[in-house]
Amino acid sequence: TGLAYDDHKVFNLTDGPSAGHADIWKLLQEAGYTVGNIASMNAAGLDQSGSFFMSDPWCASERAFPQTLQPIQDFVQQRVQNYSLPNEAVLTSTLRNVALLQRLVQSGLSARTISIILSQLISEKTGGNTSWKRVALLDHILFDIFKKYYCSSAPSFSTFFANSTAHLQHAYWRFMEPEAFDITPSDEDLATYGSAVFFGYQNMDRLLGRFFELEKRGATLVLMSALSQQPFTKRETSNGQLFYRPYDMDRLLGLLDIPVANAEPVMTHQYILRFDSEESKDSALPKLENFTFDGTSVFDTGTSDDKSLFVGCGLFEEIPDNAKVTLPASRGTNEKKETEFFDLFYKIDEIKSGCHHPDGVLWFKLGDHKVHPDKVSILDVLPTLLEIYGVKRSLSAMQGHSLMPYLHACL
Repeated sequence: TGLAYDDHKVFNLTDGPSAGHADIWKLLQEAGYTVGNIASMNAAGLDQSGSFFMSDPWCASERAFPQTLQPIQDFVQQRVQNYSLPNEAVLTSTLRNVALLQRLVQSGLSARTISIILSQLISEKTGGNTSWKRVALLDHILFDIFKKYYCSSAPSFSTFFANSTAHLQHAYWRFMEPEAFDITPSDEDLATYGSAVFFGYQNMDRLLGRFFELEKRGATLVLMSALSQQPFTKRETSNGQLFYRPYDMDRLLGLLDIPVANAEPVMTHQYILRFDSEESKDSALPKLENFTFDGTSVFDTGTSDDKSLFVGCGLFEEIPDNAKVTLPASRGTNEKKETEFFDLFYKIDEIKSGCHHPDGVLWFKLGDHKVHPDKVSILDVLPTLLEIYGVKRSLSAMQGHSLMPYLHACL
C-alpha cells in the first residue's frame, strides 16, 4: 500500500482486504494495466478481465478469479490451515480426488510437479521421515498455476508469494543451529532435520530458476523477501515455543457457550471468530478469559474488527499429560467444571525455534549486478514500482521514496 502502520492499521492476517486501502494491484489497474496475484498475503481480490487471483492460504474472505480456481483455493486453504491435525493424509487423499486433479491439470499442473509429488510419496514410504518436505510441494503447484495464467493473460504486473521456507525456519531452526538453544537435539533428529532450512533455500533457488524461464518473455523480476528469521529469543536462553491447537474448535466453543457465525483457522494455533453482532463478540470475551489452566487464561485474544476476534492458545510451555482446564460457570450457576486439557487440545509436533527478524532483501534483476549495503524502507517499494510504470503517486499519506536513482546507477 505504501502506507505506514499508523495509516493502514492492518495488524492481523485477513484484515488487509477489509481495510479498503488502494494497493499496488488496484493502483495499476486504475492506471489501465492488467495485474495478477497468486497467494500474496493479506491482499484484496481481483476480478477484472485480464486479471487472475488466488488469495493466500489464510484469507478465506476473498474469492479466486477466474472462478475455476476457487476449488483449488478452497483445497489449499483447507490443507494449509489444518496441516497439523493428526493423521492428515494430504497427498494421498488429493491423488484420490479425481475431480480436483482434473481441475489442477486444467489450471496448469505440470508433469514435472506430478513427478515431484509422486517422488515425495515414495520417499515417505521408503526413505524414513521426510514428510516435513511436503511444505515445498505447494510452491510447485502454485507456480504451475501462476505460469499458466501468466502466459495466457500476459499481465503487465503480477506477484507470487511462497511461505514454505518461513515455515521451515520457524519449525527447524534449532536443528540447523543447535548451539543457540539449551537442549541439544538427538543425533537422529539432527540427521533428519538438520538440513531442513537449507532445503527450503534450495527449493527457493529452484523456484527462481523457473521464474528465470518466464523472464525470457520480457519481464523484469523483482524479489522481495518479507521478514528474515533468527533463533527464538523470548528469554535469554530458550528451547523454542510449543503450540497447542483445539481438535475441534466448534465443539470447544459449544462447551464455552460461545455462539459464533464462523470460526476460521488462521496460522498454526490461531483462529478468527466471527460473530453476528458486536454484542455477541463482547459477551464472548469474559467466557474466553475465564477458560483457565492453573489460574491463567488458556486463550490469548485480540480484536480484528467490531464483530471479530483473534484467539489462540496462549500456553507455550510443556503441558503435563494429566493437566486439567477449568470451564467458566454455566449460565445461571456459579459452578465451574474441569476437564482434561488433552481431551480438547493436541500439541503441534514442531517447536517454534525461529522467530522474525525485521531485515529482508530487495532485488531488482536488471542484468548488471550491484549490491547496495545501506537499508531502505519497505515504504519505498510502492513508489518505485509506480515510477517504473509511469504512474503518479495518488496518496499524500505515502511516506516512501522511489529507489529509481539507485537502479539508474546500475544501468
